[in-house]
Amino acid sequence: MSAIQDQDAALANAETFLKDAFENKQVWALKHDEGGWASCESKDYEDTAIFLFWSSEDSAAQYGQDDWKDFKPTLIELELFIETWLKGLDQEDHMIGMNWEPGLFGLEVEPLEIANKLRSGDI
Repeated sequence: MSAIQDQDAALANAETFLKDAFENKQVWALKHDEGGWASCESKDYEDTAIFLFWSSEDSAAQYGQDDWKDFKPTLIELELFIETWLKGLDQEDHMIGMNWEPGLFGLEVEPLEIANKLRSGDI
C-alpha cells in the first residue's frame, strides 16, 4: 500500500469512528486488567502518547492480543468521552488515535478537535 493509500485509509477510519461514535453515543478502548489504557508513542510528536479508541467492541478486541493480551474492550459513553477523556488528554498534551489499523497505523489527532466535531455533529 502506498503512503497516499495509507493516508486515505486512515482518514476513512477516522471518519467511520466519528460517525459511529456520534450515532451510537459510545466509543471503545482497551483497559488493562489492573488499570491503565491502551496507548503507544507518537510517530510524529516527541514525548507524546497516543491513546487509542475504536467505534466498536469487535474492532477494539482485535487489539487485545500479543502485547495487549491483558487488556479488555471497555465501553465509554460518548458524553464522558467528550467531557472527561478528551479534555483530560488535551490537558496532558496527549493525542488520540481512532479506529487504528493493525500494526498501529492511523491518524494522530488533537483531542479537542475531535471533541468539537462530536459536540457539533460536524462529521
